[in-house]
Amino acid sequence: MATITDDLVISLLGSPASVGLARTLTGARLHKWGYSHLHDDALTIVTELVTNAISETPDEKVRLQVSRDVQGVIIAVWDASPRLPQPKPVVELTLDDLDLSEDAFDDNGGWGLSIVSTLASTCGATRDTVGGKWIWARMVP
Repeated sequence: MATITDDLVISLLGSPASVGLARTLTGARLHKWGYSHLHDDALTIVTELVTNAISETPDEKVRLQVSRDVQGVIIAVWDASPRLPQPKPVVELTLDDLDLSEDAFDDNGGWGLSIVSTLASTCGATRDTVGGKWIWARMVP
């Protein structure tokens, strides 16, 4: 895959604070490239991918790469875990399906990869030859 120069490539600490930094830097890069129309969907993808990487490898390094080629924008996040993501099956949910009790409120997650696949034109996972994996999404302008 041939990319155009000026990629955003950054290592982040696997901490929740890194999600905001990743969103800010991605938004600035998209604006610089003239892809502001992708802003909201791209930042949602970045949020989901970085959050997943951090939950797989807390307090370890994760990497964010935002690049572009003739087909569009690629958002990729690396983490050191060899475990590939397992998306939940897509089902139609209602509020009745969610357990909104205080004890279980944070247990309703796990839909991030479904969100990413909906917003991206393609997405996937690739094992890195030096260890870990890249989870990526392509957006077509």
